[in-house]
Amino acid sequence: MLDQPAYRTPPHNIEAEQALLGAILVNNDAFDRVSDFLRSEHFSEELHRRIFEVASQIIRAGRVATVVTLKTHLGDVELPGGVTMQAYLARLAREATTIINAEDYGRTIHDLAVRRELIVIGEDIVNSAYDAAVDQAPRQQIEEAERKLYAVAETGRYDGGFQRFADALSTAMDMASSAYQRDGHLSGVATGLVDLDEKMGGLQKSDLIIVAGRPGMGKTALATNIAFNIAKAYVPEQQPDGSIKAANGGIVGFFSLEMSAEQLATRVIAEQSGVPSYKIRRGDINEDDFRRIAEAAREMQSVPFFIDQSGGISIAQLTARARRLKRQRGLDLLVVDYLQLLSGSKSRNENRVQELTEITTGLKALAKELAVPVIALSQLSRQVESRDDKRPQLSDLRESGSIEQDADVVMFVYREEYYLRNREPREGTEEHIAWQNEMERVHGRAEAILGKQRHGPTGTVTLSFEAEVTRFSNLAEEDKLPARM
Repeated sequence: MLDQPAYRTPPHNIEAEQALLGAILVNNDAFDRVSDFLRSEHFSEELHRRIFEVASQIIRAGRVATVVTLKTHLGDVELPGGVTMQAYLARLAREATTIINAEDYGRTIHDLAVRRELIVIGEDIVNSAYDAAVDQAPRQQIEEAERKLYAVAETGRYDGGFQRFADALSTAMDMASSAYQRDGHLSGVATGLVDLDEKMGGLQKSDLIIVAGRPGMGKTALATNIAFNIAKAYVPEQQPDGSIKAANGGIVGFFSLEMSAEQLATRVIAEQSGVPSYKIRRGDINEDDFRRIAEAAREMQSVPFFIDQSGGISIAQLTARARRLKRQRGLDLLVVDYLQLLSGSKSRNENRVQELTEITTGLKALAKELAVPVIALSQLSRQVESRDDKRPQLSDLRESGSIEQDADVVMFVYREEYYLRNREPREGTEEHIAWQNEMERVHGRAEAILGKQRHGPTGTVTLSFEAEVTRFSNLAEEDKLPARM
């Protein structure tokens, strides 16, 4: 029996590299066919990396890359066997085939480079598992491996570039057709809040939606209400290719970085059953309350609502987990509660503004990649409190530059009742009577202020808010009520 070799050669194809470089030297148009996905580091041979890098620089500078122009910049490179650089370049050009195959050669080189990267990652996983520190949990290694694999998957995509307008037109018509067939005739996913849907057209795929507000305004309640409305309305539909798509509603992933899964579940049960959450927590409920809670819980058992309660995770970890959920269960909406509790790359030594820029850019890229709306909650700065009119503005966003820039929609949650309650005058005075009238006017009302909307109008939507059960709902306005007898 023959001995097995002690090592295996990493996958590579020298002939494909030579053929592509030769094609580029003969006709620089070959470079344009591969430049959007191929990099010099994808070549397995160091000499070929140098040749491709120099050729890239010359072509991008608007000059012609030929045997003569390349020789000037590569003269110091030594070749084995006494072969000169000019002779090697001339041989590449002489043996080059037509540029028609240039893209195929480029993809072959690229794919083999990805395979080599996978081998390196695999070796790193093995070595890390053998040499792991005592205080390093296996979960950390798994998440690091996932991060590296997804980094390879992202850099390995070469399906970008221009597309025919007719293809984009077809996609737009499909969206319009789906909107016509969907409940409420919305192009996006319905939030369950009619006036808000009318203003936004539902939650649009690939949009980053920032929901911001001061503490106590109910931004978590609004995000939870919308998320659960969508999950509850989920109706799956099988496509011709066998895949499952949401005909209505959708599958929801909720990153609860502040509250535990149990606290979030208690809020949802309170909203669905009408029993205040503080009563549920204290056990201060009667038989009728318990029946309503049990009934609500039974209805919610099959709802596609998934919670991740890990605190202090990074944007890279969140991205990896969202991709995993999309792959394993499906995903139609992602909620992050809240933005300022995420961290950026551990390796970067940067200030909070730069870190938040990385986070918001990452969330927008994730929304586009997964083709789902991402709702991210955000705190507002304290400068709101110093104004007479405490309605939030875009400038009130903490580290606002990146949030405002990356967001497709910025929605502020504002409840005048919250501020008015804290300004109660002394009883028996005229001011107190006026205050009571004001309280009656704003009681149970909340405003969803659209400060920015890339695809639609800005403005304010008035909603009903029941504080005890943390429930936002459609406001029954006088002109929409049935006529009184």
